[in-house]
Amino acid sequence: MNRPTYSREFLELLDSVTAKRPRNVIQHILDHGRVTTDELKELYRYKHPPRAARDVRELGIPLITDRITDASGRAMAAYRFGDPADVRNAGTSGRTALSAEIKTRLIEKCGAKCNIYLEPFPARELQIDHRVPFEVVGTDAPTDDIDEYMLLCPSANAAKSWSCQNCPNWSVRDASTCRSCYWAFPESYSHVATRDIRRLDIMWTADEAADYDELSDVAARRGADMPEYVKRVLKRHVEGHMDRSVS
Repeated sequence: MNRPTYSREFLELLDSVTAKRPRNVIQHILDHGRVTTDELKELYRYKHPPRAARDVRELGIPLITDRITDASGRAMAAYRFGDPADVRNAGTSGRTALSAEIKTRLIEKCGAKCNIYLEPFPARELQIDHRVPFEVVGTDAPTDDIDEYMLLCPSANAAKSWSCQNCPNWSVRDASTCRSCYWAFPESYSHVATRDIRRLDIMWTADEAADYDELSDVAARRGADMPEYVKRVLKRHVEGHMDRSVS
């Protein structure tokens, strides 16, 4: 595809990015005009390509997501630069400005656990996350208020990234909508990506895995998938508790 010509100022901004993941995205687009999710997976070994694209956007660099198909007709996303006039004054530090000190303070306050799954993880695996996405709040985000951040395991961070980028508020960028969302404040929310949904993310770890397997077997014997069966069990438990309270 034909590659556009960019202004010196825009190229200087791109050249100022040194962090490896956004640097790879930027360089590939400069070299080839765009980068696909398959290329990010196969060439750069990124398990969650939208996260790599988000790194670039968080630096204030506009990216456009196109939906394309490969030779077999399979759909995928492709990223290219947007209008340089849409560069946001986010500086080139982006998420890299989130210091080890903030992570330490979050662990001291909340423990070394994922804020979505509420399960402990090794500190090195936990990632600092803006509760309200950086693309929404931008440079208005306080940099030293740890209540504006949380720690997520890689799986939860990838799930949040996908949900946010497919949320109707992604283009509106209303921070107040984000602040009442599950993905920003799972401890107190009224919607999930603007939808009237309530979530409960549960992990069975270590010795608990056997409990999960047993529960899964029971659900299968009763012809239900796991989420459906767990909701049935919880509903019966709550109803039984209410009946005992009345009596």
